Amino acid sequence: MKKSILAGLAATGLLWGGPALADMAAAEKWVDDEFSQSVLSRDEQLKEMEWFIKAAEPYQGMEINVLSETIPTHTYESEVLTKAFEDITGIKVNHQLLGEGEVVQAVQTQMQTRRNLYDGYINDSDLIGTHSRLQLAYNLSDQMAGEWAASTNPMLDLDDFMGISFTTGPDGKLYQLPDQQFANLYWFRKDWFDREDLQKQFKEIYGYDLGVPVNWSAYEDIAEFFSVHVKEIDGVRVYGHMDYGKRAPDLGWRMTDAWLSMAGAGSPGEPNGVPIDEWGIRMEAGSCNPAGASVSRGGATNGPAAVYAIRKWDEWLRAYAPPGAASYDFYQSLPALSQGNVAQQVFWYTAFTASMVAPKSEGNNTVDEAGKPLWRMAPSPHGPYWQEGQKVGYQDAGSWTFLKSTPSDRAQAAWLYAQFVVSKTVDVRKSHVGLTFIRDSTVRHQSFTERAPNLGGLIEFYRSPDRVRWSPTGINVPDYPKLAQLWWQQIGDVNSGAFTPQEAMDRLAGEMDTIMGRMQRADESSNVYGGCGPRLNEPKDPSEWLGKPDGPKAKLDNEKPKGETVAYEEIIKRWQ
Repeated sequence: MKKSILAGLAATGLLWGGPALADMAAAEKWVDDEFSQSVLSRDEQLKEMEWFIKAAEPYQGMEINVLSETIPTHTYESEVLTKAFEDITGIKVNHQLLGEGEVVQAVQTQMQTRRNLYDGYINDSDLIGTHSRLQLAYNLSDQMAGEWAASTNPMLDLDDFMGISFTTGPDGKLYQLPDQQFANLYWFRKDWFDREDLQKQFKEIYGYDLGVPVNWSAYEDIAEFFSVHVKEIDGVRVYGHMDYGKRAPDLGWRMTDAWLSMAGAGSPGEPNGVPIDEWGIRMEAGSCNPAGASVSRGGATNGPAAVYAIRKWDEWLRAYAPPGAASYDFYQSLPALSQGNVAQQVFWYTAFTASMVAPKSEGNNTVDEAGKPLWRMAPSPHGPYWQEGQKVGYQDAGSWTFLKSTPSDRAQAAWLYAQFVVSKTVDVRKSHVGLTFIRDSTVRHQSFTERAPNLGGLIEFYRSPDRVRWSPTGINVPDYPKLAQLWWQQIGDVNSGAFTPQEAMDRLAGEMDTIMGRMQRADESSNVYGGCGPRLNEPKDPSEWLGKPDGPKAKLDNEKPKGETVAYEEIIKRWQ
């Protein structure tokens, strides 16, 4: 009773000194209810919330606007965490959700026009090469040590963030703060793979064990096995593969998200190939100047490995995926798995784990009656051009980004909100909702040890060293918004049949070089990219590059070596 009286007096302005009791009362309510699971003790949580209350005083009553793509994690932030933040700090946040393409477009528009469209963005760390060159985003390292010191949470603990290297520029400065991460892994129906009759049938046909594919040859064999030989399980027509092909921006990300690297295009080197990255863009070690995407300039975007990658995507989509998959977009393909008629998916984002563990009563046919997943996730298989030491797959790191065209006071208010939604007070609960882990301490929380058996390998993956071997687009890409939009149009022409994979990749590489040529001229004349814009190599006959040390790989005589698989249990042992 005494506490409620004091809180009421504070709310009417009759008590002063220290954080307002009404705010602390709101903080206590949220901590005891929504945020009761945390790596912090209750006292530590309240200490962190007290800091937010004090730090927010200069911005109380302000209304700010932030933007992110639509995934479960951001829906939770938009619907729940904005309310908690306003209750505790007095800052109102309009957290808008749009498609990923629209978010990238908004970031690009604000950078080009210097008009403040949003006070903060959760924008993929794929733009790290862009932000570190253009210097249009606030450099968080310098801001935290300088003008934003008073609005930087002393309990933020940057070392606890698993993906902080993804958001650090080549200058060693932090440009973005991770808000959510998800990897692009292999997904399969373990209950089907474990069936003795199917194991026997597979070995009789292919000569090796049915298991998690290590290479694309095995993935293709398994796709053929379920689509052509098995055909039906429990009265349901089944397929060995799922993907999408609709001519839309997400088709471009389907390929830039390390698909070429998984096939083996590019160079060894982690988190991104050196000198040739997963887009096929060449940038010499120690340089910050991209030198070209075409094989004629030493790149690999239209090299044999890249063309092989696009050809396999197209072949598998047509031969082994359910009818209509070629016209699906990214968002349509994901829920299709829950129908329960697909055996595996080579390219599956863990951001959608939450929907794949929904109960059977909600139409999810990939869990049993008790809600346990019938599927598992595993490392991505790689193509025949891949070699040890190369990037093994993609990881999205949606990260808070603040542009200099946003006034500092509004950016700092948004910075407070960003720190709140990634704080240790909040992060365990947020991660249970969205399953997109950013903090090491969170993924090791006891509650996730208990939940791990229901998440199909997600916890084991994020507790393993492998979690940083899957990485976002790197620094070779000089201007992500300008170059990314080229991909889906050219790949869409393969799906439509208008161009062969070789023709499409030749056109893509040529267009990338043309645009990078414009960037080079702008940088040389006006220092637009800080001296780190492209410096294109002069074109040569491709034979002078193909197969040379540090060059694009020459065409293999045999692009389908024998399939290789591994038992899922062996993967879990390695992860543990």
